[in-house]
Amino acid sequence: MIATRRSLLTAAGGLMIPTGVFAAPASPVVRTTYGPVRGTLEAGIKVFRGVRYGADNGPRRFQPPVPPTPWTRIADATAYGLASPQAGGDEGPQSEDCLFLNVWTPALADGGKRPVMVYLHGGAYSGGSGSAPLYDGGRLCRRGDVVVVTINHRLNVFGYGYLAKLAGPAFAGSGNAGMDDVVLALRWVRDNIAAFGGDPGRVMLFGQSGGGAKIATLMAMPGAQGLFQAAATMSGQQVTASGPLHATERMKLLLAAVGLTPDRAAEVATLPTGKLIEGLAVADPFTPGRLYFGPVLDGAALPRHPFYPDASPLGLKIPMIIGNAHDETRAFLAHSKPDPFAMGWADVPARIAAEMRVDIDPDAVVAAYRALYPAYSPTDVFFAATTAGRSWRGAIIEAEERARAGAPAWVYQQDLPTTIEGGRLKAMHMSDIALAFDNLAAPGSLTAPSPGAQAVADAMSDSFIALARTGDPNHPKLPAWPKYELDRRATLVFDLDTRVVDDPRGAERRLFSAVPYIQPGT
Repeated sequence: MIATRRSLLTAAGGLMIPTGVFAAPASPVVRTTYGPVRGTLEAGIKVFRGVRYGADNGPRRFQPPVPPTPWTRIADATAYGLASPQAGGDEGPQSEDCLFLNVWTPALADGGKRPVMVYLHGGAYSGGSGSAPLYDGGRLCRRGDVVVVTINHRLNVFGYGYLAKLAGPAFAGSGNAGMDDVVLALRWVRDNIAAFGGDPGRVMLFGQSGGGAKIATLMAMPGAQGLFQAAATMSGQQVTASGPLHATERMKLLLAAVGLTPDRAAEVATLPTGKLIEGLAVADPFTPGRLYFGPVLDGAALPRHPFYPDASPLGLKIPMIIGNAHDETRAFLAHSKPDPFAMGWADVPARIAAEMRVDIDPDAVVAAYRALYPAYSPTDVFFAATTAGRSWRGAIIEAEERARAGAPAWVYQQDLPTTIEGGRLKAMHMSDIALAFDNLAAPGSLTAPSPGAQAVADAMSDSFIALARTGDPNHPKLPAWPKYELDRRATLVFDLDTRVVDDPRGAERRLFSAVPYIQPGT
């Protein structure tokens, strides 16, 4: 449901408190730069949920975010904040008043200067929030003595609806408002995280799918410079952003869906929230599915593409992990129709042609895969080819551009299979989230706890913690993990026998490198 209440900053107890940190046994209190907040104590970890970092966006729709109005009475930070409006109700209560973050920390203002791990959620810029149980930071805090932060921010048309060419200068920043929200959250981290036991000079961003794409985008944004010192992307790339013409065309379609002509574009800022959500159901003119809204090459907040024609110079000094899952598209396409698990060889070319997002002869692709992997079934070829041509390609491009620039990058491939649906989805998209958070037993995990899976979770989560702490993901539970360089293409394969492999799936990489890559949605 869309919440109508605009503010969660209610007074708790009406008690004024002085500057500083107060830790009652079950209700730790921290004074942020905007006002005091009260959290909870959970298994020794101090948890603050629903901390406001920005003002209500409802009255400022499509405008850059602003800091909240300071408060003096203690505000409860014991429940997750509202999610950005989005299609579907999976994220619970939603509102344009959605600029909230969550913090897990082992200690408060003790001078510990712990590394800070800020997670950006996935959802293809259109859905999700930082409130999923799978993103609970408690286990990371305990195993690595780190501070974990997750955030909510504007999504879909509210965060990326580009109106600059339709409604004038007053909406110049509308195409990247959601990214500006993230920047505002990172400024909050810079200014407040020391009070939560963290080090503002050691902030690592990590994110899966759309969250990884957001990180790649931030690495090309001048406004984000200096706000984080390391990055890890998980099945999420942003080689190019939406161009202003395509972004404008998408906005025209949404306007038409809500009954507005382009000359009345400014009126979209005052329509009911639910009306805009209904407009998102329109088919996208450039990519399969509903209207896509994501970062826009607007010449200001985002002055260039993140990884085209090369890696943005703004991000070259940031050490980076770039990872993907081996069987990405089993998450997207396993339940498509007709059933991909029942297809024959004659069905495969047409099915992959619709899903690869690149212009390549599908018959030649199928022939190449049958030669490379004689034991593969039609189903196996379908998922392998769509993964390589659609999901994996962007990660390879980013790693290659980092290598060409001499920028530090470590590449992984997640091979540990999931355990849902009898294991037929293998190492699908999203299967590395529980591993990175060490949350195999959490709701939403795709892999059941077992000694072998826990060993992989130990290896992956410790590598992320190591990157946050030192700028290098190597640690004693891993084989030596070299940086990614073009002469070797060393890749760490996370599996029951975690190992380094040079240029895994190299023949598949070469097959698709012969044609231009098209970033999905752009």
